[in-house]
Amino acid sequence: MDRNKLNEYALKQEPICRENDMISPILFKEYGVKKGLRDENGKGVLTGLTNISKIISSTTVNGKKEPCDGQLWYRGYRVETLINSLDENEFGYEKIAYLLLMGQLPTNEQLKEFKQMLGECRKLPTNFTRDVIMKAPSDDIMNSMTKSILTLASYDPNVKDTSISNVLRQCIQLIAEFPLLAIYGYNAYNHYEKYESMFIHHPDPNLSTAENILMLLRPDKKYTQTEAKVLDTALILHMEHGGGNNSTFTTRVVTSSGSDTYATICAAMSSLKGPKHGGANFKVMEMMDDIRHHVSDYSNEEEVQAYLEKIVDKEAFDRKGLIYGMGHAVYSISDPRERIFKSYVVQLAKEKGKDDDLTLYQNVEKLAPVVIANKRKIYKGVSPNVDFYSGFVYDMLGIPQELYTAMFAIARIVGWSAHRIEELICMDKIIRPAYMSIMESKE
Repeated sequence: MDRNKLNEYALKQEPICRENDMISPILFKEYGVKKGLRDENGKGVLTGLTNISKIISSTTVNGKKEPCDGQLWYRGYRVETLINSLDENEFGYEKIAYLLLMGQLPTNEQLKEFKQMLGECRKLPTNFTRDVIMKAPSDDIMNSMTKSILTLASYDPNVKDTSISNVLRQCIQLIAEFPLLAIYGYNAYNHYEKYESMFIHHPDPNLSTAENILMLLRPDKKYTQTEAKVLDTALILHMEHGGGNNSTFTTRVVTSSGSDTYATICAAMSSLKGPKHGGANFKVMEMMDDIRHHVSDYSNEEEVQAYLEKIVDKEAFDRKGLIYGMGHAVYSISDPRERIFKSYVVQLAKEKGKDDDLTLYQNVEKLAPVVIANKRKIYKGVSPNVDFYSGFVYDMLGIPQELYTAMFAIARIVGWSAHRIEELICMDKIIRPAYMSIMESKE
C-alpha cells in the first residue's frame, strides 16, 4: 500500500469525521457531564478508594474550603518526612518502593532482602537485549519499552495468574527490569539511528537503582554521589501520586477487567507517554530553550516577563498559550514535590556550573504565575509543578531527552504496581463508567 496515497485519503476524510463526531459543548453542561472527570474547579469525580497515597491541596477553615500548601503522603507518611529520614549518603528508592508495595516501612532485614530480590531480578532473559530491544529501535523509548514488556510476558509461564503473590512477583521483576528496558532501548536507538558508539553495561546488584541508571547510561560508568542522590530523590518524588492520575487510573481500569500484569503495565505506559501526562517535562525543556533564544539577560525580570506574556498571548513558542511546568490538576498554592526538588536542583546546578540557567528557571518560576493570573481567568492558584525542574535536572545529569518520560516510568512502575495489587484485593467489579448517547435516529 502506498502510504502517501493512504495519507491523502485520510486527509480528505478528516472533515467528514469532524462534522459527524462533533458534540456541542452546551450538551455536556446540560447533562452534567464533567469533562475529564473533573468539575470547573478541577475537583475530580470520586471513582474509588485507596490506602496507598494521599494528596492534600486545601483545608477547611470555619466551614469554608481554603487552598493550602500541597501535601503528598505515602502510606501514612508525608513524602518530606520520608526523604528527610534518609541519611546524607543513603539512597531511598528501594525503601520507599517497599513501603508502597507492602504498606509498611521495612525493617533493616526486610530491606536487605528486598534489595537482594531486586538485584537478582535486574537482568533480562538470555539474548533478550539482542533479539528484542535491538530490533526496530526507535527514538520513542516508551514505545520500545512497551514492546519489551509485552514480549517479557511470553517468558512467564504464569503470565495469566492474578493471585496476589504471583502479581507481586511479576511487579517486583518489572520494577527491577525497567531501567534496563529504558537504557538498553536508548543505546540501541543511539547506535542504529544516530550512528553513535554502542555499549551495553551489565547492572551491578550491589548498587542502588539510581546508581545503576547512571552507571548503565555512561560509557565510563562513573557518577558522583550528588548526581546519584539527586536522581534517587527524583525517582522517589515521581513514584506515586494518588489513584486519580491518568496512568494510575488506567492501571486500575485494566486490572479490573482481569487482564494480566504485563498488559496492564503496558496500558499505563501508553497513558504516561502522552504530552499531557508524563511527557510534560520534555515540553518544559523545549519552552526553556525557546526562552533562552529570545531573552538576552536571564536576570532581567522585565525582559523575562515580557516574553512570558508573548507565550501566554500565543505569540511565541508553540503558540498554544501555555507556560509548561506551571499549574497542576490538584495543587494550587504549591506542589510539594517541586518544593523538595528545588533544593537539590540548586545543589546540582552549583556542582555543574549552571548558575545562569538556574537564574532563568527561578525567574520563570517567580513571574509565570503573575503573568497567567493577569492574562487568564483561573479558578485556583498557579504554581510550578514537579515537571518544571525535572527536565533541567535530567539535562544536568546527562540524561538524553529521549529518556525523560522513561525516567518517569522507572519511578511510577512502583505506584502502578501498588494500585494493581490494591485493586485485586479490594475490588471485584469491572470499571465501566456510563456514557449517554445523543445519537439521533436516521430511519
